[in-house]
Amino acid sequence: MAVEMLSYIDRKTPIHQLTGVTKLICFIVWSSAAMLTYDTRILAFLFIFSIVIFIVSKIKVSEVSFVLIFILVFLFINNMAIYLFSPQEGVKIYGSSHVLIEIAGRYNVTIEQIFYQCNVTLKYFAVIPIALLFIVTTHPSEFAASLNKIGVSYRISYAVALALRYIPDVQRDFRTIALSQQARGIDMSKKEKLPIRIKNAASIIFPLILSSLDKIETISNAMELRGFGKSNKRTWYSARPFQRGDYVTLFVFGVIFVTAMVVTFHDGNRFYNPFES
Repeated sequence: MAVEMLSYIDRKTPIHQLTGVTKLICFIVWSSAAMLTYDTRILAFLFIFSIVIFIVSKIKVSEVSFVLIFILVFLFINNMAIYLFSPQEGVKIYGSSHVLIEIAGRYNVTIEQIFYQCNVTLKYFAVIPIALLFIVTTHPSEFAASLNKIGVSYRISYAVALALRYIPDVQRDFRTIALSQQARGIDMSKKEKLPIRIKNAASIIFPLILSSLDKIETISNAMELRGFGKSNKRTWYSARPFQRGDYVTLFVFGVIFVTAMVVTFHDGNRFYNPFES
């Protein structure tokens, strides 16, 4: 059976044993550190450490490959857009210009621009493994409990949990409808030309939308009949108390964040500048 995209993957690892609250706080702290700093040394450390955590989780790259490829494509487009709209951004930031290739006008390739865009790429690489791990190692119900515990309304928390739970269902429905349509002679393989494949995809998408809307109505009616949203608070079956590993993890991530901020802003500038003489 094909691996479900962005669904919970159960493993017996220290990462999975952490509570959802711990993983949510760590993800927020980690993302904040990566977003606030442009220090290449810190970003490189965050990237390497995130890879180590990914290995410890025992999640295979093939299990998140589709999402990973999608993010990398977006990253490539983002880098192209940065250069297209601001080809001298690195020069402005670092205050120097070392031209490697002259193209036309302000469009040239400088070491400063390459360095700046490498830092942008490192930001993505530092966050991607942690973001994927947070999604695939946290059960949706526990994720909802985590959101509620940090102050998010339980109604919103439950809606997020339902969305995460529904992703595998949508994928299964898509495969079922696709196989049914192929059995009727609608070819979606690479043998067909791209325009025809796009046209044939409509025969899958519309039934998928209709079946999804039908399920949404069923779930909404079931929740309404059970009085969901009547009370201001609720308990969570999947909520777990903090263990020793949670406190240690939060402490480590807190130290990493504080250290990253101190190193980043010690000179009042969050950009690490190797071009200063």
